[in-house]
Amino acid sequence: MRRVAGAVIAALVGGGLAVVGLSPASAVAAAPVTTTKVVTKAAAASCATGKYQKQVEGYLKKLGGYGTVTVDGKQSAADCKAIVKFQKRFGIQPAKGLAGPTTFNVAKRLASTKTSACKAKKKGITFCVDLTHQTTYVMKNGKVLVKPTITRTGMKGYRTPAGTFKINKRTKKEWSDPYEVWLPYWQRFIGGRGFHQTTTYIHDMWRGSHGCVNLLPQDAKKYWSLGKIGSTVKVYGRRPGT
Repeated sequence: MRRVAGAVIAALVGGGLAVVGLSPASAVAAAPVTTTKVVTKAAAASCATGKYQKQVEGYLKKLGGYGTVTVDGKQSAADCKAIVKFQKRFGIQPAKGLAGPTTFNVAKRLASTKTSACKAKKKGITFCVDLTHQTTYVMKNGKVLVKPTITRTGMKGYRTPAGTFKINKRTKKEWSDPYEVWLPYWQRFIGGRGFHQTTTYIHDMWRGSHGCVNLLPQDAKKYWSLGKIGSTVKVYGRRPGT
């Protein structure tokens, strides 16, 4: 019995929990309960409450698809899980459930996007780009096929033009001569501008592209799977500051 108790005490001390003043018998009985409580408490408090907690909760509830969210400005295990899921979906780093400015900005842009504004074709695929909110989505036969996601379009001096266009070139990996960089999942629709996977962090609103419609990796792949030569692209609104 003493050998077992001694082993338990040694394990606890090695794991960062010191047992002081306990008899061998009480150490064996108390150790499992103490360890379980510590783990449970840590899991429940894994996400801090961010500055934009209530706003983000409201936007996620409106968007749907991220789990149960209570709009009260108080972080809970369910809120934490939903925010982390949202952050992972849109590549927001770090994805730790904190409702900070980037999470707030992305959620607001998505929740503010009105898919009807694209005025998509009644038949077939239409790729829609909302310059005002810096979002993009896909319509099929007049209905939403791919929900709005974030994008980055042309900065001042390189503005992405509004209008209706057609995809006229597609390559899985296009080389950009001016900027000496590969553009994965390239789908050109006007001049040297097109959809492609971003090569840098996409969330900073001040950091525009050189005219292309930048996409997160998973969105670029999805757009590639849906597009073809002749597919319609509708770009509307205007990027702030351009």
